[in-house]
Order: sequence, then C-alpha cells, then structure tokens
Amino acid sequence: DFPDLPLLENDRIVKSAVTPEVQRNLTQRLTQRAVRFIDRHAGQTNTGVDSNPFFLYLPYPMPHVPLYTSADFAEVTERGLYGDVISEIDWGVGQILDSLRASDLDQNTLVVFTSDNGPWLTYGDHAGSAGPLRAGKGSIYEGGYRVPCVMRWPGTIPADQKSTHFAATIDLLPTFAKLAGAPLPKNKIDGKDISDLMFGKPDAKSPHEVFYHYDGGNRLVAVRNGKWKLMFPQSYNSPIGGEGGLPGRGQRKQIPLSLFDLENDIGETTNLADQHPEVVARLETYADRMRAELGDGKKNVGSARRPLGK
Repeated sequence: DFPDLPLLENDRIVKSAVTPEVQRNLTQRLTQRAVRFIDRHAGQTNTGVDSNPFFLYLPYPMPHVPLYTSADFAEVTERGLYGDVISEIDWGVGQILDSLRASDLDQNTLVVFTSDNGPWLTYGDHAGSAGPLRAGKGSIYEGGYRVPCVMRWPGTIPADQKSTHFAATIDLLPTFAKLAGAPLPKNKIDGKDISDLMFGKPDAKSPHEVFYHYDGGNRLVAVRNGKWKLMFPQSYNSPIGGEGGLPGRGQRKQIPLSLFDLENDIGETTNLADQHPEVVARLETYADRMRAELGDGKKNVGSARRPLGK
C-alpha cells in the first residue's frame, strides 16, 4: 500500500522508484558520495582545514528492512543477510575514516557513530539484537531506546574512555553548535550540551537531571532520573517470529506501574515500585510538573505543548 519511493539529489528526482536492484548498491553508493564530499572540501583550501569547515550527515538506509547488500558483501558472514549488511556498513565507515586520514583532516574532525533506535525484533533473523536489554524498537524498555554511540576525535576526546551518564541524540545539535560557536535555534529544544562528557572532564555529569519519554500520541510514558526509570501503565508490542524478511505476529502486553534500577538491572527484570515508594513518589512529582507543561495525551495538552518535530 506504500507509494513508490523516489531517490532524490537536492530537489531533482534521480530514480522515480527505488527498486531492489537500486537498494542493493545504496550503501556503497552513499559511501562513495560521502568520500567525494570529504575529498572535495579538503581540496578547496590551502590555508588549513579550519578555513573550510563542513558537516556530513550519513544515515545509511540499512539495516532497516527490507535488507539488501551489494554483490561484494553477499554471503560473507555467518550471520546471514543481516550480518552481511552490517559488514558492508562497517566497510563504509572505514572508507570514510580512511578519507579523513588521507586528507589530513583526521585530527580536526569529530566523528559520531550511533543509531536511532533498538532492533526491530518483529523481523526475527532480519533484525539485530539488543543483547542484555529488554525488548526492542517500538517499546519503552531500554531495548527500544538505548543504542550504542561511539565518538572519535583524536587528540581531543580521550582514547578508551567510557561514559555511563545519560545522553541522547537530541543533544548532538546543541553540542555541535557549542563546538562551532553557532547560535541555537530560537524555538525551544530539549537537547543539551554534552561536550564535558565527551571530553572526559573531571566530575562531568549528564546535563539531564530528568528525562521524559513521550510517545507519538503525546502521552507521557516514562520518567528517568539518574539510575531510576519509572514506567507508567501502558501496552506494548511483543513480537513473535519473523523470518526471511517477513514480519512475525505482534502480541500486545500490558506494563503495570514499574520502577527499574538501571544501574543494577539493565535488563529491567525486577519491578521495584513496591520496594521504593519514595522514589516512585519523587518521579511522579517530576511527571506532574511536565504534564502541566507538555500535557499527557489528547485531552491534557498542557500550557506549553510544542508540535512534534516533522
């Protein structure tokens, strides 16, 4: 029931319909374009890299379903098609890093590698794994939200550094703006500068004292404060099966009011709401404050609800 998906370059249609044959080569095609973009910027300046700054955003369509890989990476892993797709993305990232090194931009470029959500478990063998995390894409559990993030800036970000503090992709915009000396948008945003965390400054902490999880229906579904996460009663989709690119069946399950200690229970296996009523009360107080501002559902719109970013 979906319309044809065109491939565009700026406002020009390159392909009116993206066929499977086109998708098989998208990862390589986008990688090649990214490398040419870097090389072109590196070649335009003779006075040092600072005179020609650039920003490159490369959201690979893979490994979102349907999965495709080029002939060069077909059947190269033991993980099947999904593993082949990841292997090709790994190659693409390597090409980009090689280009930065060859252009002498390596020491002056921040590289961020991350994902937008957890695995789409409904697709079974065509989905990834959330490892020890519970559930996946479409759920409010950590398997749906928590993703890997690797940042690289030789000589600026300390090597072998790890951070366990809360941060989110919404923080990238204000962080990049801070580093570039650019003003923030006039409209209110929820992201915060996380450069202190990135640079490993002593005693650096998450700028988010409290984080609020809203769903697409403007419902407040969870509140996070430090190691504590309070999930309000709701339903979520629990996938069953899924094989060969076809989705399995979804089963709706109910979540009661639940409190999880993410420091000691990353898999969200034990509901501690009854054992820590004081924590539940504190997080519910935070929730009530945000409901007054951004609302909760269609009827309670709050005093300052902003439209969804689209």
